[in-house]
Amino acid sequence: MKPSDNKFDVIVVGGGHAGAEAALASARLGVKTALVSQDKYAIARMSCNPAIGGLAKGQIVREIDVLGGIVGLAADAAGLQFKLLNRSKGRSVWSPRAQTDKRVYESYVLHLVETSENLTLLRGEVVDIIDKNYSVSGVILRNGERLASNTVVITCGTFLNGLIHIGNRKILAGRMGESNSVGITESLTRRGIKSGRLKTGTPPRLFKESVNWEKLDTVAGDENPVPFSYRTKNFNPPNIPCHIAKTNSLCHEIIYNDIERAPLFSGDIFSKGPRYCPSIEDKIFRFAHHESHTLFLEPEWRDSDQIYVNGFASSLPEDVQLNALRQVSGLEKAEFLRPGYAIEYDFFPPAQLKATLESKFINGLYFAGQINGTSGYEEASGQGLVAGINAAKLFLRQKPLTLRRDEAYIGVLIDDLITKDTMEPYRMFTSRAEHRLLLRYSNADQRLAEKAKQYGLISDKFYDFLFNKLQATERLVENLNKCVSPNEINGTLSDINGTTIKHSQPARQILKRPGIKLAHLPKRFTENNDHSNFDKHIIDEIHTEAETIIKYAGYIVRQYEQIERLKSQDKLSIPRDFNYLSINSLSNEAREKLDFVKPETLGQAIRVSGVTPADVGVLSVMLYKSK
Repeated sequence: MKPSDNKFDVIVVGGGHAGAEAALASARLGVKTALVSQDKYAIARMSCNPAIGGLAKGQIVREIDVLGGIVGLAADAAGLQFKLLNRSKGRSVWSPRAQTDKRVYESYVLHLVETSENLTLLRGEVVDIIDKNYSVSGVILRNGERLASNTVVITCGTFLNGLIHIGNRKILAGRMGESNSVGITESLTRRGIKSGRLKTGTPPRLFKESVNWEKLDTVAGDENPVPFSYRTKNFNPPNIPCHIAKTNSLCHEIIYNDIERAPLFSGDIFSKGPRYCPSIEDKIFRFAHHESHTLFLEPEWRDSDQIYVNGFASSLPEDVQLNALRQVSGLEKAEFLRPGYAIEYDFFPPAQLKATLESKFINGLYFAGQINGTSGYEEASGQGLVAGINAAKLFLRQKPLTLRRDEAYIGVLIDDLITKDTMEPYRMFTSRAEHRLLLRYSNADQRLAEKAKQYGLISDKFYDFLFNKLQATERLVENLNKCVSPNEINGTLSDINGTTIKHSQPARQILKRPGIKLAHLPKRFTENNDHSNFDKHIIDEIHTEAETIIKYAGYIVRQYEQIERLKSQDKLSIPRDFNYLSINSLSNEAREKLDFVKPETLGQAIRVSGVTPADVGVLSVMLYKSK
């Protein structure tokens, strides 16, 4: 690199899912961006589960898509099977998920990175930041080279002082076969930013030919699959099955008898792991009353000879892992391509960040992904997108992007991170969102399209498509105000719930009945709505969304009323230098937590762990007095 080429508007450190989204988002906004990675072929690597989406995670992918991000497009291009989860439950928890070909996914993202305007991919390892007067001014690579920029996004995943555990074996690595990163943690802690340690893990990979597939149950995707991205055209993915196996008492006994050889139980690991994705040894210990646990055997790419054993993450010695798995029906002759392992790594408690994901201590320094204590590709991608956008906006001296809890799951994610204690890896669930009925996968466009346009995140063509789709949904909802006669509907009503009508009624009233769907109404209600410019899956989504709006109208109105009552709290800002420790009428815990988090608004303060309603009352009075 020439000396004149080492100045950038935004530098992104790390090329995982957060880093790729951050760099691409920054570049799309027209600023000169560098993505620094130790290995370009590790860009967006699926180091754990070869899948995208799932409960709440699928909604995040949809939101990323509407905001111009790429994870949905990549998943659609690489998908092996697609499934809409929770169809038997309420609309608020319907969530898309795709099993993916990890090689195609990674190649797709790498191609975007290498061909995007304004984006330079640099091979190297960042070991230090450069700052002056509490503002970042660049980074230093291990070879001594300096890159200049007033905005830096750190997205190092599990690489910071990463340590792999397999039984009593310890390997310094960021992932199996990849060196860890040393220097950034030390650089940031010297500047007063607090760090911690977390743990995660991954299951073993099996040789495909060592599995007796005839003994396993088959699980296929949906016959009419739904893509993640509104920009995906000619969507016709394969439907390659996964398979299910079950652990048993013999498997459990082997694990339990050697459980003290697992680092989590021997005392070698003190870091907290993900509560909702425990290792198999943790499952056996904590849920001893369960006779079996479900294992999903998933291909890692099309025609893969490498099988991912979802549900069997482990840090036990390799011989114990293999012996236990061989007790499972269908896995009697299982052979490892790679054993499972645990990994410990450094993270930075995200309460030290603003809602923009910028550091509260060093201007222009942003954090995204597992470095903030999260787990999952989707959570990392959402953070990366927001951090990349805001780094670019800071350089452009434009308004930063923030998302409220009622606007997006990404908003819930970031708000939880900056106001709650991150004592274990954070994973998104629909239950974390108090307004989840408003955060449906099928209305991400309604929630975020205008914001995406306002911030210049998407093309005019894409915005026009989303606008036309929303208009079509509104027309359909309006059309359902028209009446339906007894002759048109009584046959259907009699078959479904037995209660017929004597006089004509608005179709929406009929649709509110339990068991009645839009498809049960006369076809004139849907056929007269012009959908000529939309693919079938978009038309289906328009119908689903119109049906949801009508069926859940009362609940939706109540949630909007609740949101309006709470908005005033988030409008009341708190000065950066507000002295919580001097307010004796606050509880000791509240003073300590608020002094550490330093919330930006009263709304954030209310959501800080350990702050009681009484503390909120005291703080409100003090803030209004200071105005």
